[in-house]
Amino acid sequence: MFLAASLLTVFLPLSITGSPVVEVRDSLTVTLPLTRRLNFSDGTIEFLQRDETRVAAFRNYGTHSRRADSILVTTSFLDYQVQVGIGEPPTIYNLAVDTGSPITWVGASTIYKRTGTSVMSGLSVMANYGDQATGTAFSFSGPIFYDTVTLGGGLTVTWFQLAVAFTLQGFDFGRGFDGILGIAPEDLSRGIIENDQDATIPSFTECLYLQGKIGRQVVGVFFQPVTREPDSQFGELTFGGTDSTKHDGNFAYTPITATPPSSLYWGINQRITYDQTTILGFTAGIVDTGTTFLYLASDAFHKYQAATGATRDQTTRLLRISPNRYNTLQNLDFHIGYTMISLTPDAQIWPRSLNTVIPGGVVGAIYLIVKDIEGRSGRGFDFILGYTFIQRFYTVFDSSRSLVGFASTPFTSATTNILL
Repeated sequence: MFLAASLLTVFLPLSITGSPVVEVRDSLTVTLPLTRRLNFSDGTIEFLQRDETRVAAFRNYGTHSRRADSILVTTSFLDYQVQVGIGEPPTIYNLAVDTGSPITWVGASTIYKRTGTSVMSGLSVMANYGDQATGTAFSFSGPIFYDTVTLGGGLTVTWFQLAVAFTLQGFDFGRGFDGILGIAPEDLSRGIIENDQDATIPSFTECLYLQGKIGRQVVGVFFQPVTREPDSQFGELTFGGTDSTKHDGNFAYTPITATPPSSLYWGINQRITYDQTTILGFTAGIVDTGTTFLYLASDAFHKYQAATGATRDQTTRLLRISPNRYNTLQNLDFHIGYTMISLTPDAQIWPRSLNTVIPGGVVGAIYLIVKDIEGRSGRGFDFILGYTFIQRFYTVFDSSRSLVGFASTPFTSATTNILL
C-alpha cells in the first residue's frame, strides 16, 4: 500500500502537558483543545519537499487499477495535536489531527502499551508513505487493535480500532509526536487493511456518533495563525457540531464534490478570483489540514503569479514579492456556493517571523503561500486549501450531510504575517 507524506502538520510537533481539558458543551457535542509546538531543535526542516510529496500522492491517488493507495501523515514544521488516553489505565498520546488520513494510529514516539482493554483484531496495516519514484518514501506496518480511548473528563470510546506502528522506517517525527487522529472520510480507508482489502475502518467521529457521545457526525476545526511563540493552546477541535464562540456569523456550506479524485477526500467545488479576475474556473479540489500551503493548478498559479508581480525564488521554491508589491496586493477570493470568502494580503503571505524555518529563507523577505500543484486544471484535483488557508476560517467537516463549511473568525482579517 502506498501512502503520502504530509505536512502540516506544518511542522510543529506539538505536545500537551498534563491532562487534556475537555469541554462537553452539551450532551451531544465534545470540544477538545489543540496545542501546537514549533520545532526548531534541529534547525530548519525540509518540510517543503514533504508537502509537495503529499500533494503528488493526493493527485495521483485513484489512477491505479487497485485501491491500495492512501494518504497518511508524517510531520514537518508544525502540527496541531490533541491529547488522548488509550487503554486502562490510559497511556497519554499526542496525536496530530489530519483530515487526509482515514485511520488513527500510534507508536511514533510513545510506544503503544497494551492493557486489559487491548484486544488484537487479527487485522494488520502495511503501507508505504510518500513517492517512491522521488525517493521520499516511508514505511509503516503493524497490527490493528481494539481499545478504549479516553478524551478526558471521563469521556471514553470503547472498542475503537486503531493501528499500532510496530515498524517505522524513514520517518523523522520529532519529539512529542505519537501518531495521527484521522478524520478523513471512512471510505478512504478501503485498501489499507493488509488482509482484507475491501474492509473499511470506522473513523473516530463515527465511533463517537455510534456510541451516542455526539449527535451528528460533524467536526469543527479552529486554528490560530502560526507565530514564533511558546507552546500553548492555539486551536480547538469540536466533535458533533461547532463552537459559536470561535466564529463570526453564518457558515458558507457546499456539498462534497462528485468529481474524482477530490470526491474521495473532503473535496469541494469552487471558483477563485484575484482582483475580480478569474484565475481558476469552477472546479474541484480539497480542503486538507495536513497540507501546509495553498496549491493551485499550474495555469491558475501562473495567472496568480503574473497578477501579483511575484517571482519564483530559486532557493525556497516559493513565490516572493517586494514590499512595494505587497502594498498593492489584492484579496484572493474563493466563490464557494453562493458565498465569497477572501484571503487578505496579509493572509496570502508566509509569516515573516518564521522565514528562517524555511530552508534558504531570508529574514524580512515576503514569501507567498500559493504554490503550483504541478498539473493543469480540469483533472478533478485543481486546488488544495491547506493549513495556511484553514487558519483564517472556522472549518466544518460534516459527514452526516456530506458538506464542508467555512465561517469567519477574529483572525480572518487579522494582520499577523507581515510582522517581524
